[in-house]
Amino acid sequence: MEVDRNGLEVLDRGECLRLLEQATIGRVGLSASALPVVLPVNFVLTDVGVVFRTSRGTKLDAAVDGAVVAFEADSFDPMYHEGWSVVVTGVAEVRDLDSLPARAAQTPRWAAPGHGGHDDGEQFVVVPTDMVSGRRIVHAGVPSR
Repeated sequence: MEVDRNGLEVLDRGECLRLLEQATIGRVGLSASALPVVLPVNFVLTDVGVVFRTSRGTKLDAAVDGAVVAFEADSFDPMYHEGWSVVVTGVAEVRDLDSLPARAAQTPRWAAPGHGGHDDGEQFVVVPTDMVSGRRIVHAGVPSR
């Protein structure tokens, strides 16, 4: 097990992807109007990368296509004082559902259609998993699960 200078366990690529498969909510970090923005998104992991939904004309749609973004998902257990964080960095690409693996259709919406979750103009953003890193924090004296 590799540990960084801060005492955090460094996760290998396989473990990072395994953890991402278990998560459903993440955050995308991007630059909008020259300012940093971090937005929560529902997502799924597919063989082409992390996939989340957006609608045409939104701030997210305008800011991410062709931009380098950071995507982060994590989990924390306050009882055991342990958790993990995985970051995917890459060039985001806005795509239509028909150009993606079938699993992309399972990406949850924030809201139901007609209540802020629109089918009209719906697009999907892909962040490839070429650059993945992760860390796990484990409370001293508590074995990792």
